[in-house]
Amino acid sequence: MALSQSDLTRIALDITSGLSDHDRFARLLDTIRQTLHCDAAALLQFSGKQFTPLAIDGLSPDVLGRRFILSEHPRLEAIARAGDVVRFPADSELPDPYDGLIPHQGDHLMVHACIGLPLVADGALIGAVTIDGFDPEQFNRFSDKELRTLSAIASASLSNALLIEKLEKQAVQSQEPSSFNHSSDSEVEIIGQSPAMQAMRNELKVVASTDLNVLILGDTGTGKELVAKSIHQESLRANKPLVYLNCAALPESVAESELFGHVKGAFTGAISHRSGKFEIADNGTLFLDEIGELPLSLQSKLLRVLQYGDLQKVGSDKSLKVDVRIIAATNKDLKQEVLAGRFRADLYHRLSVFPIVVPPLNEREGDVILLSGFFVERSREKLGLKSLSLSPDSISLLNNYDWPGNVRELEHVLRRAAVLSRAQSQSDIAVITPQHFALLGQDSQGQQSLHRPHVELKTGSQINSGHSLKQATESFQAQYIRQALAANGNNWAATARALDLDSGNLHRLAKRIGLK
Repeated sequence: MALSQSDLTRIALDITSGLSDHDRFARLLDTIRQTLHCDAAALLQFSGKQFTPLAIDGLSPDVLGRRFILSEHPRLEAIARAGDVVRFPADSELPDPYDGLIPHQGDHLMVHACIGLPLVADGALIGAVTIDGFDPEQFNRFSDKELRTLSAIASASLSNALLIEKLEKQAVQSQEPSSFNHSSDSEVEIIGQSPAMQAMRNELKVVASTDLNVLILGDTGTGKELVAKSIHQESLRANKPLVYLNCAALPESVAESELFGHVKGAFTGAISHRSGKFEIADNGTLFLDEIGELPLSLQSKLLRVLQYGDLQKVGSDKSLKVDVRIIAATNKDLKQEVLAGRFRADLYHRLSVFPIVVPPLNEREGDVILLSGFFVERSREKLGLKSLSLSPDSISLLNNYDWPGNVRELEHVLRRAAVLSRAQSQSDIAVITPQHFALLGQDSQGQQSLHRPHVELKTGSQINSGHSLKQATESFQAQYIRQALAANGNNWAATARALDLDSGNLHRLAKRIGLK
């Protein structure tokens, strides 16, 4: 028997060990790889017509961030439908989902051995294990019976982890479990495994099941709206509406009507009654984005609704009772806005009952590549490519860039790079290389450079080989910002415009690199 009893025992013991899910899954994959002597393996969870990687071994790190939709990947669809061990012919014409994603194997997996193990619990598909080997006959010595045993153990491990997660959710949501709506169509996923994101997720779990107001703080582009959606989705109001309002996009003349509604004839152009965002969000959640931009004249009226739960439509003398949970977000320092007299202190305290800080991307160690995999796979689907991968040099470049525009900048950079890569490719297999990126501080070949029309960079400093790339980058940024600031009369707002940066992000960057 190729699989020894000790191998199976070792795998089974990992299921009951006191490891975190991440470590348990990683150890399971490592054991499978050593036992089967395969070159690449992945543990995938099945949910909502797609496979989500939980652990990988021998694959490019960005695979963990990818989401494999069944209809886009015939091999994974075959595994999902089989209900038993699937051995793909070595010369199978079905495209492999890992084409271009196994290091040092080029853009296309040629003839190779490939096995899929569907993971089933209580008669339902919960995941899969995929096993690849470069030798076409690599797995011939393992019988289907042995592989089924391995599949059963892996199923138990995954099922156990999912059950614990379900019980933890039920414990938090025990106040009113019947009010939750877990529609897979509306589910929001926050990508990231860094300590900063794990800590933020724990905060989300704590506050989501309460009715507390939440203030989401973070730089532009960090994903504050996604956090708001996640809180609502896990709340007791999940089956009620989540209403969005961008306070920065509201002209003051119509802001009150947008928030509270108006009656017919209230002002010129009010030809009919109109419900405001609060009324639409009744019994649900109102997400006030860019709350720091709300005019002072409206802040007192908003405070009254938060305090007493009643509002008056514009032009009406009647009060209307509403039950709305507020989630607000801002990239401003509201404490400073209060001190400057631009934001009411009492409203700030009402909104910031439970503040949540979304970390900037450069503080999320390891998450850049997970997010890159997610965005690249999404671009591959939209562009109709068979395979779209990141070259090793691209991965290194993405990891070392500072990302002043955070996740939003990463998404836009990768979307553009994907389009350029496809345009230069002669087939439906494309590889993103450094030359496809246009990053602040990088030239067309991915080398350190910076071209701005308003500032001529003057430096006589020599490269210090004792500095890391990140330290060198921060030193370069500090020097460049100083010169840009001087060229713009020490005006931070003008400097931000010259550098094509959000003003708030420039201030935070300046603080982080020691300029403020």
